[in-house]
Amino acid sequence: MSTVTKADPAIPAGSANALNARRPLGDRGFQILALAAGLLVLVILVLITYTTAQQSVTWFSGGFKDIFQVAFDGNTHFGAMGVLFGTVISSVIGVIIGVPVSIGIALLLTQVVSVRWARPFVYVIDLLAVVPSVVWGLWGIIVLVPWLQKIYLDIASGVKGIPVLDALFGGSNVGGASFFTAGLILAIMITPIITSLSREVIATVPDIDKEGAYALGATRWEMIRGAVWPHSQGGVVGAILIGFGRAMGETIAVALVIGDSVEVSSHLFYSGHSIAAIIALQFGEATGGEFRSALIGLGLFLFVLTILVNLVARWFVERSARRARGA
Repeated sequence: MSTVTKADPAIPAGSANALNARRPLGDRGFQILALAAGLLVLVILVLITYTTAQQSVTWFSGGFKDIFQVAFDGNTHFGAMGVLFGTVISSVIGVIIGVPVSIGIALLLTQVVSVRWARPFVYVIDLLAVVPSVVWGLWGIIVLVPWLQKIYLDIASGVKGIPVLDALFGGSNVGGASFFTAGLILAIMITPIITSLSREVIATVPDIDKEGAYALGATRWEMIRGAVWPHSQGGVVGAILIGFGRAMGETIAVALVIGDSVEVSSHLFYSGHSIAAIIALQFGEATGGEFRSALIGLGLFLFVLTILVNLVARWFVERSARRARGA
């Protein structure tokens, strides 16, 4: 007489035992692979920092007095303040111009235009984000700089004698290749990036929050201000900082339209220089000595700045995520 064995409901049926026996090994392998990839990135960053710092010892050994001077001529003066000022001011101009346009486009595509009509615009924006920087730079030096030259001269003559405006947009050395032109090119370049990231963040706002705002009698603008923006402001700020980091590290486009003088000036229509541009243009001439060390040290400055900006952006995004989970 055969004995019928009842199946234990706690034991998975079929081949689940064999799968469970294999899963821990696969999970451990994937965990090790992911950990190794993450550590590899950190190791690469540390090696980049170490090698650039080692190659720039000659420049740093001169003390902060030489580093924090303005002039950089490749002979006796190797100051960082002039090119650092050009990097920051052109990037800030680009962010000031590009951010309102980017957020406006992101809100338009997510809150106003239907999905059917928004899709072609999304494709165009994504395509603009991958246009090579040299193309923007060539367009800027060939088309934008000559056209803006006349406009800058008219503005400079119009604001002459006005205290604040004359200090910003006046002066006698106004030129088409300037801080402001570099900022315009950077604004065009970072707008697709900030728009794409902001659009993705704004699209995650729950529909129930927006419908609740409409149910309370809110207008579209009140709904955006009261429901969309509080939910997505951290991610949008992170997108802005990522765009700012991209602007600071831009090289060829800025080198073509910012000019060729190293100075710290409040006049936005004056020519200047940036860290990435001066490295790209003069590194081939720096055969050794303090000149080469100074250029590598400037690269280390730029590397640290971009890392800090991206860390701040990551902090904003994580803080926004924590606030959203808490809400």
